Amino acid sequence: MYYPEPISKLIDSFTKLPGIGPKTAVRLAFFVINMKDDDVLNFANSLVNAKRELTHCSVCGHITDQDPCSICQDNTRDESIICVVQDPKDVIAMEKMREFRGKYHVLHGAISPMDGIGPEDINVPDLINRLKNEDVDELILATNPNIEGEATAMYISRLVRPSGIRTTRIAHGLPVGGDLEYADEVTLSKALEGRREL
Repeated sequence: MYYPEPISKLIDSFTKLPGIGPKTAVRLAFFVINMKDDDVLNFANSLVNAKRELTHCSVCGHITDQDPCSICQDNTRDESIICVVQDPKDVIAMEKMREFRGKYHVLHGAISPMDGIGPEDINVPDLINRLKNEDVDELILATNPNIEGEATAMYISRLVRPSGIRTTRIAHGLPVGGDLEYADEVTLSKALEGRREL
């Protein structure tokens, strides 16, 4: 289907976003075209400002507009516990829970030999340097429960083991409100593995 070039470019831009297919991209493009000029300018400015003003914390790697980030600057948090996550979105998910009072380390990915991503391609070397320079008692590995996340957690635990730092892995299993009949074998296996006494 033919669209004027400015609309085609806008549609192409939207299709580059994750989860946006061609039909959704067309809908979004026409929605933007029908917006008021001020709203479009504010939207464009928000995109540009987010890209320009955000950076990664030099301590933990979390996305921030100040360096170090507010979590790393918070003296009330327990510096002896570091939770290792794959993505800044994982930090935000953990913070919404409001129960973890330690610090974080964001890897910005996971080890994936199939995709050519090794430990040096993610934030593992910075984690090791951090563990050498900080007094850490426990490292919580909160990587995703998939092949890449598990491989990353295993690699880090083996790397850290000689230092004597306690290394734990978040539990995996059935979600609260989930039904056994709909769970796959791996999820059920992990749920049994992580069972605890009542």
